[in-house]
Amino acid sequence: MSRKVLAFAASNSSVSINRQLVTYAASLLDDVEIETLDVHDFEMPLYRHDREEADGIPQLAHDFRDRIAGADALLIGLAEHNGYYPAAFKNLFDWCTRIDRDVWQGKPMVLLATSGGPGGAGRVLEVAATAAPIFGGDLRGTWSLPQFYDAFDMAAGKLHNAEHVAALKDVLAKL
Repeated sequence: MSRKVLAFAASNSSVSINRQLVTYAASLLDDVEIETLDVHDFEMPLYRHDREEADGIPQLAHDFRDRIAGADALLIGLAEHNGYYPAAFKNLFDWCTRIDRDVWQGKPMVLLATSGGPGGAGRVLEVAATAAPIFGGDLRGTWSLPQFYDAFDMAAGKLHNAEHVAALKDVLAKL
């Protein structure tokens, strides 16, 4: 039986470059079943303690955690908005922590990030890598791709540079 990897971009953008990167990265994994999800499908009201007290935790937060529970490993592409997580993902994550702080449920995980600039979303990647173990993640590796639009062939859905491909494969092998 093959392992199941849950792959998603922590972005609700329909044109997310991090979704393109994580989709490509998932295609490089051998002998695994890939399940993808779209964070947009888990959109819910902004977290507020008063709302939780009045209405409880939205079912979508439970559904997201169930998807994590059903996976053997996680591959996450992190979008960066002003150096941090996008609001939609942060809100989903916050709701999930209200169920159990152990959001990642001990799953092995690799975190990826990219941006159009030279930083390659390195700041959000650093924040997420620091936080992952606190929230139950078994962080196996991270990888950042700077200058996405120069490095990635969007029409073909793959990286141009063989060195980038090799570096990505190296981090994926840790998963």
